[in-house]
Amino acid sequence: MGEYTFEREARTPYSEVFTIETDDGSDVGRVDLHYTPSITYGTLCVAESLTEDDVQDLIGHIDERLVMTSDPYREDFIVTVWTGRETGVYSDEDEEEDEEEDEE
Repeated sequence: MGEYTFEREARTPYSEVFTIETDDGSDVGRVDLHYTPSITYGTLCVAESLTEDDVQDLIGHIDERLVMTSDPYREDFIVTVWTGRETGVYSDEDEEEDEEEDEE
């Protein structure tokens, strides 16, 4: 599938969240990483268009470029993969804007 770009959305002492794009700027998905002393857990959400080989390739990139740079001595990297499509991004700010519009 090519190269990927990872853009960090959030970071805590024990976790990180990245959006994933291809080298041509297309959105591929997002990955949430959670670090424990010996294991890194990942939840990978990808587009329906990715094949099994694409997913395996992407997991390899995540491991090499994100996980191993954070914890090179981890014992295991366990990934749960969800496949689907994005239906939207929701936040409290959206609800507040809707309420303000209703008041006018």
